Amino acid sequence: MIKKGTWVEVEEIVLEPKDRAANIPDETKKTPLKCWIRGNCLSDCELGNEVQVETNVGRIAKGIVVQIEPGYYHTYGKYVEEISNIGKQAREMISQ
Repeated sequence: MIKKGTWVEVEEIVLEPKDRAANIPDETKKTPLKCWIRGNCLSDCELGNEVQVETNVGRIAKGIVVQIEPGYYHTYGKYVEEISNIGKQAREMISQ
């Protein structure tokens, strides 16, 4: 059981396939448009249940619980040699 107040991530369907725009690719049209929202549960629930959450900015949203106490995992991607010297080159240009 997930207790009220626990930090969770919920999945909300924003648009069903029938409601998607006509000018998007066919493969995209076949899938619902979804968003994922993180917040604190407003009631006890279970993974896979629909629950209301309150986000850090006070917004109330409703969705299916997909993750309990999700973390933040950021990346700027893999190393790109071509841009590795940009800072050094910029400093050299500025100091001239």
